[in-house]
Amino acid sequence: MAVKPNPMVHRIPITKARINLGQVVRRAHLNNEYFILEKDGIPIAGILDIAKLEDYLELQKPELKKQIRKGYEAYQRGETRTANAFLKELRPRSKK
Repeated sequence: MAVKPNPMVHRIPITKARINLGQVVRRAHLNNEYFILEKDGIPIAGILDIAKLEDYLELQKPELKKQIRKGYEAYQRGETRTANAFLKELRPRSKK
């Protein structure tokens, strides 16, 4: 299933989310939809797919964000290697 490029954002009362929690979570996961939960019309929480949450949390770490940027810049300069070369670097060196 393809991920939608622009996720739908829904604002719903927290009471409605509680009643339909299974459906809300399934839609967030399968359809890449976001849900803003409101109490008395005030946004208090959100529901989104775990992959999106993990991506968000990773980008909150400045050192990781810097490493991602450096890697992308190296890629743009053509500084790449094959998967086999990369895997060879990861394998422990055998003792002879």
